[in-house]
Amino acid sequence: MTGKNLKRLRLEMEKEGVDIYVMTLADYHMSEYVGDFFKEIEYISGFTGTNATLIVTGDEAGLWTDGRYFIQAREQMDGSGVRLYEIGTEGVPTADEFIESHLSDGKVLAFDGRLFPYSWYEKIDKVVDSYNADIRTDINLLDAFFKERKPMPAEPVYILEDKYSGKSVQQKIDDVRKVMREKGAEAHLLTSLYDIAWLLNIRGNDIPSVPVFMSYLYLTQDACLLYAQEQSFDVKTHEYLNDNGIRLLPYDSIYTDLRRINEKSVLIDPTVVNSELVNELPSSVTLIRTDYNPTTEMKAIKNSVEIKNTEDAHIDDGVAVTRFIYWLKHNVGKEKITEMSAADKLLEFRKMAHDFIEVSFDTISAYKANAALMHYEPGHDHEVELAPEGMLLVDSGGTYYRGTTDITRTIALGPVTEKEKKAYTETLRSHLRLMKAKFPKGACGANLDILSRGPMWDLGLDYRCGTGHGVGHILNVHEGPNVFAWNLHRSGANYPIVPGMVTTDEPGLYFEGEFGIRIESELLCVEDEKTEYGQFYSFKDLTYCPIDLEPVIPEMLTQYEREALNAYHADVYETIAPRLPKEEAAWLKEATRAI
Repeated sequence: MTGKNLKRLRLEMEKEGVDIYVMTLADYHMSEYVGDFFKEIEYISGFTGTNATLIVTGDEAGLWTDGRYFIQAREQMDGSGVRLYEIGTEGVPTADEFIESHLSDGKVLAFDGRLFPYSWYEKIDKVVDSYNADIRTDINLLDAFFKERKPMPAEPVYILEDKYSGKSVQQKIDDVRKVMREKGAEAHLLTSLYDIAWLLNIRGNDIPSVPVFMSYLYLTQDACLLYAQEQSFDVKTHEYLNDNGIRLLPYDSIYTDLRRINEKSVLIDPTVVNSELVNELPSSVTLIRTDYNPTTEMKAIKNSVEIKNTEDAHIDDGVAVTRFIYWLKHNVGKEKITEMSAADKLLEFRKMAHDFIEVSFDTISAYKANAALMHYEPGHDHEVELAPEGMLLVDSGGTYYRGTTDITRTIALGPVTEKEKKAYTETLRSHLRLMKAKFPKGACGANLDILSRGPMWDLGLDYRCGTGHGVGHILNVHEGPNVFAWNLHRSGANYPIVPGMVTTDEPGLYFEGEFGIRIESELLCVEDEKTEYGQFYSFKDLTYCPIDLEPVIPEMLTQYEREALNAYHADVYETIAPRLPKEEAAWLKEATRAI
């Protein structure tokens, strides 16, 4: 079907006089995960990953994605007529370079400006102009034939009480207005769904596994205008908005309202605000640009209430995953268990927590060679039955009213090969090195990433992704600006890691066609000692769940690494064992034994 859809797209391009059509995997808010309404790239190419740009000309079609998805993209796009361009691979042109190579006098480049950030529009507009070509941003060619497109989501929203948020909406708005004054901005155009949900202490369900709602926000010193779908709000949430001075307006009306604003300076993050919104602003408006929305930086540093709630949520989550590992090891080979049914069983354990909302992302349950696909997701039409051999990689998380979790454990189901043991132990070494980091104030994610990759780089090994990402509080499981990544071109790589930030520690090794390994926990940055060299920070591990010792080669661990692992497992046992049935607690004691 995807090949037919590509032909339909080219027919529309011909009708509209478009020579190059660009699509991206985004919604109108540059969200990482999107609802079915926005899955245009999947409709054309078959690719289901979360990062992609698709460019179509009269005789070529290419999809650009990152190293997490190379294997998956090749498999899913087979026969679609779309060629894979591997981002970051030597000799592979970037998407922008591809566009430029196809521009010439009179050619027309088109894309839906609502789906592309203003920062990219500015850059590509200059390139198009230099070739004396034309650009169109007011068109979505798929609207003519994408009849299966799902409706725009409009699920009910709910209020996040202060006992969970730790800070009232008025306090947060006051903090943002203070930043606006400092930057000389009369208004702030906020379009990130995560930031709006955090700022207003409201959550929704418009994106699967991400508790946000479709919305824009326009903030001045005197007004707070929320553009959202009214059917998502009931009497209680309407009263909440009124009580806090927030005016609710129709979702799409922001595009016309922006043409009539009186404010002369507007604060934006050009990498998040879509280009059509900015282009609607009066020409007299001065754009005050920021690398990150004020709310992005504020929500990255969790307050004391958020931290306490997150710690508690991780204990319940650790109980669920620990019970799942016990169940899996004791039942594999005795009953039929598939990748999908294993994920379903884990969900059963998570649902036992009193305030569980939903999974924080679709569970990655990948057996043997499937685990080499970093973001593989099982489905009833493509799943594998587990056997008492090899390893199962399970990357999963939960959203609770107390917080959001993200954890990966690679579990030995039986005998594993020597190569798998060595790769597993190297991954464990990398994980422990970062977990036990102690570093001076001012160190950023790029500085710390080397601690994790070092043991692998020594062997000429690596993984095609960052080592860790920030985690939202009852929001997106992936949150910036904090990341662990060595590449300084990666957004947030040079952003300091400071107390209150929660960042994952998830190195891995992936061998196409063989197996994949990842070990992931969440780390909370905390203050450590202060010496003559300044303030030092370290990490508190928030994740309580055993790391499988069966594939570990102890002789490969240094004394430092062995002590770190034993100390971690002692904490896991002390915290989790009292919450387990007797036989599971006895198993956990052995599973967390000192080595």
